[in-house]
Amino acid sequence: MASQSIENKILSTINRKKHGAILFASDFASAGERKAINKALERIALSGKIIRIARGIYCKPKVDTEFGFGILYPSVDEVAQAIAQRDKCRIVPTGDAALNKLGLSTQVPMNAVYYTDGTPRRIKVYNGKGILFKHVVPKRLNFKSELVMLITFALQTIGQGHVSDEQLDRIKQLLSKESKERVYEDLELIPSWIRSIILKVYE
Repeated sequence: MASQSIENKILSTINRKKHGAILFASDFASAGERKAINKALERIALSGKIIRIARGIYCKPKVDTEFGFGILYPSVDEVAQAIAQRDKCRIVPTGDAALNKLGLSTQVPMNAVYYTDGTPRRIKVYNGKGILFKHVVPKRLNFKSELVMLITFALQTIGQGHVSDEQLDRIKQLLSKESKERVYEDLELIPSWIRSIILKVYE
């Protein structure tokens, strides 16, 4: 049967992937028609060999045997990064997602917001969480330092005059690992009040 053949082709590819790998329906385009591929992936998901994360997005599950946590789902950030890689676009977390990634907040947002130079869209993932890709002009993502870009968007979320001493200490700690020259290359992209916070680190 053709459907069995498509399923076997897909399974053969999945078996070569490492546990924790994020898979897209489009990864299996060479196996057959899109509708048949989607049906095959649904059947494979029912068997437990893969788990569905969102529409057309799956994961080869990683299982924690040491502490008994069971299936370890990929983080929302891992899913977002995999989508960006597939679409060959740039993304950067903003808002609470940026604060969390930098350790400036322990709050894990239900909806992670990313700036992108790619297609804007909203994706619903497992456990009711969501990913929102907001299109921005590419220039806004033209930072040489990913860390400086993250800090800039995180501080814009906190707002001028609302950055705590603990958050300032954390920023200092993070920037101590980044070369001064690299940071200075990005200064013109940073709002003046954030620039002064960053420059104080190097005084």
